[in-house]
Amino acid sequence: MKVYTKTGDKGQTSLVGGQRVSKCCERIESYGTVDELNAQVGVLLAYCHEKSDRKFLINVQRKLFVVGGYLATDNATQAPIAAVTPEMVEAIEHEIDRLEAILHPLHAFILPSGTRAAVFAHVCRTVCRRAERTILRLVETGAQVDDNVLAYINRLSDYFFVLSRKLNHEDGVEDVVWQKPAQPAQ
Repeated sequence: MKVYTKTGDKGQTSLVGGQRVSKCCERIESYGTVDELNAQVGVLLAYCHEKSDRKFLINVQRKLFVVGGYLATDNATQAPIAAVTPEMVEAIEHEIDRLEAILHPLHAFILPSGTRAAVFAHVCRTVCRRAERTILRLVETGAQVDDNVLAYINRLSDYFFVLSRKLNHEDGVEDVVWQKPAQPAQ
């Protein structure tokens, strides 16, 4: 099978099940953003060296691939695959708890900075938040999206935030606390 099909040359693509839609519709935007997140997790993996973090991130990539397939299925015309279970959401919560146990409590906003790995975790966090917004826009068009998918994506962005802090911590890099800019003298 060739990579190029020429069927999308005029701005249309196929959903799972064959329905043709515009490449800029909310469904395509939602699973495209999940795909972008998955690619960003791949970049993060290039800088993440601890075995337990790598294992968890590879598992996240596998799950994001399933979520993308779920979102690429118009469940009004075809039964979607089960993408996310409550146990998958709980697994992220347990991982967040594990990471937070080694960190000092956070009492202020922090800037997305630090080691390369930590910064890429922040990029994953922001792309994940955008994925959540695109999925919510899809829901607002009337599409049915399992609540567990939204909970998973929401929790995943929290995980990337905590992972960024953990990655800085293990390399001895302090969080950079946001400070309100001084007001110019008048």
